[in-house]
Amino acid sequence: MDKNSKYLKFIDKASELVKSIPRYFSKYSNKIFCNHQKIILLVLKQKLRTTYRDLIEILKISDIPLYIGLKRIPHHTTLVKFAKKIKPKLLDILLPYRKAKITGLDGTGFEVENKSMHYQMRTERATYRRYIKLGVSADLDKQIILKQTINKGPRNDQKDFMPLLKDIKTDCVCADKGYDSNEHHRFVIQDLKAKSCIKVKEKFGKAGRSTIRKKVFKTFDESTYHQRSKVESIFSSIKRKYCSCLKARTFSSQKKEVLCKLIAYNIDRLINFYLSLLRISAQPIYLKAYI
Repeated sequence: MDKNSKYLKFIDKASELVKSIPRYFSKYSNKIFCNHQKIILLVLKQKLRTTYRDLIEILKISDIPLYIGLKRIPHHTTLVKFAKKIKPKLLDILLPYRKAKITGLDGTGFEVENKSMHYQMRTERATYRRYIKLGVSADLDKQIILKQTINKGPRNDQKDFMPLLKDIKTDCVCADKGYDSNEHHRFVIQDLKAKSCIKVKEKFGKAGRSTIRKKVFKTFDESTYHQRSKVESIFSSIKRKYCSCLKARTFSSQKKEVLCKLIAYNIDRLINFYLSLLRISAQPIYLKAYI
C-alpha cells in the first residue's frame, strides 16, 4: 500500500472531516459499519465517478476496506439506504471552513437527467431543461467552498446572498451584478465589516444619488473584482471531475449528491494546496525569492 497515493491522502483527509459526526445514530446499532466509513465511501463514490455497485466491486480488489477499518465488504444496498437516511444538514458539517480573505459568490446549475435537450423536446416531455441550482460562497485564495445553497432551478441569485455569507469572516466580498442592491452592500459593510466589491449596475436614479450603492461605485476596485472569476473555475473543476449530471431522482437525494461532490472537491483542493506549499518550502532559498 503506497502511502503517497492521492486516493489514500483523500481518504485520510475525509477521515479527519467525519470526526465531527457521531459514529452511530443509535446505541442499538449493530455496529458492523459506522457512519464515518459510510460517508467516506459516499464521498469516494463521487471522487471515482462510479455507481454504488461498481464502487463495491472496486472495494473487493483494493486495500481500501482495510485502510478505513471495514470488517467486511458492505452490500451496495447498505450505502443506498444510508444515503437516503442521512439528512443534508449532516453532510453540510463536512464543509466547516468559515474564514477567507476574499470571498466570492456565484451560482450554477446541475442537470438532473441524462437525456439530451433535443430528445426531451422531440418527445414533448419538457419545454425546458430541469436543473438543480447551486449557489456557493468560496475562498478565492485557496479556492475552496465555504457555504452552499441548493434549490430547484430556475431561481433568483439574490435570495441566496445573505445565507451564503452568514457567519463568514472575510475582508472583502466579490459578486457580479446579479447580487447588486443597497441591502446587500449594507449587509457586507455594516454586518460583516468587510469591503463590498459587488459590481454596481450604474443605474441610480434621483432617489439613489446618496445611496450606499453610489459610494461603492466610486470606490470600486476592478482588479479585486476580477478574482470573482475563480468561482467559475471552481464550478468547471467540479463538473469536469465529478460530473455535471445528477443520477439521483428525488430532490432530497440530489441535494446530498451535490454536497458529496462539493466535499470531494474541497478535499482534493486542500490536498493540492498543501502539496504545493510543501514543494515551495522544499525549494532552495535562492529560488524562493523569485516565487
